Amino acid sequence: MNEQTPLTETMTMAAALNSALHLAMDADSKVLLLGEDVADPIGGVLKISKGLSTKYGRDRVRPTPIAESGIIGAAVGLALGGYKPIAEIMFMDFTTVCLDQIVNHAAKLRYMSGGHTAVPLTIRTGVGTRRFGAQHAQNLEAWFMHTPGIKVVVPATAADAKGLLMSCIDDPDPCLFIEHFDLVFTQKDEVPVGEHRVPLGQAAIRRPGDQVTVITYGTQVRTAMAAAQELAEQGISVEVIDLRTLVPLDMDTVLESVEKTRRAVVLHDAHTFCGPGAELAAQITENLWGELLAPVLRLGAGYSPVPFAAGLDFHPTADDVVAAVGQLLGR
Repeated sequence: MNEQTPLTETMTMAAALNSALHLAMDADSKVLLLGEDVADPIGGVLKISKGLSTKYGRDRVRPTPIAESGIIGAAVGLALGGYKPIAEIMFMDFTTVCLDQIVNHAAKLRYMSGGHTAVPLTIRTGVGTRRFGAQHAQNLEAWFMHTPGIKVVVPATAADAKGLLMSCIDDPDPCLFIEHFDLVFTQKDEVPVGEHRVPLGQAAIRRPGDQVTVITYGTQVRTAMAAAQELAEQGISVEVIDLRTLVPLDMDTVLESVEKTRRAVVLHDAHTFCGPGAELAAQITENLWGELLAPVLRLGAGYSPVPFAAGLDFHPTADDVVAAVGQLLGR
């Protein structure tokens, strides 16, 4: 018997995330949600947890004080006690307030217990846009990539947002799940209605090509796809890879693609200096040095706090990607 095609529905990323939370809480009474303003009637600052406290009660959907250290500290304790907490830190910038609980406790407890103590904690956090200013718009994913013991997940589509979040909730180790505010309501896809999981550590090839590989994640997937379409109209074939998870990092897919194209651009919203692209460029160069036709190029944000003022160039654009590909091709 052939497998049936799953029933899908057009959803925003916000709706897809809400669906994942409902399904996870339906399936397991040990799944809890805690964070600032997560309960109804607010339902989260972006309404992603809307309806959860009404359905499951405030014993399982706990609105908290504005105390990020307390949120993560309580969540780590819940995880050690056999629960599957989902802790919401409203802005990624605010993970700095609870960094000790994340990197010195959640990420290390399995190692320090000889593998006996799992910490099945999911931390949902938002990456802001420039209009929120320097203290509410930082991409800090490289900090967490540098910390062994925590997984780092960044969806670019609504379907992946649902599937990756469900995989994070089921994972026995702590996961940092990063939601970009620019995608939550603008990104719409066909999303499976019921249970849907996307494996952690498995990149997706969003567009096949054979001349240049663009490796990216999160909101910059849209930038890469727009640039690839523009370049295709010029007769240039670009392969676009959406990493989906930064830890685990699917270097097999990356290296297979770059071995074919022999040219690579790494693209992200995080700062170029010491950003995730530095690790990717290093691994590509170490593994494919003799095959590359040009150095790996990195495109990221400038090395300054995120500016609030409109009109300042800061994050890479499709034009920047087009120019980088032209540079690699010697045009």
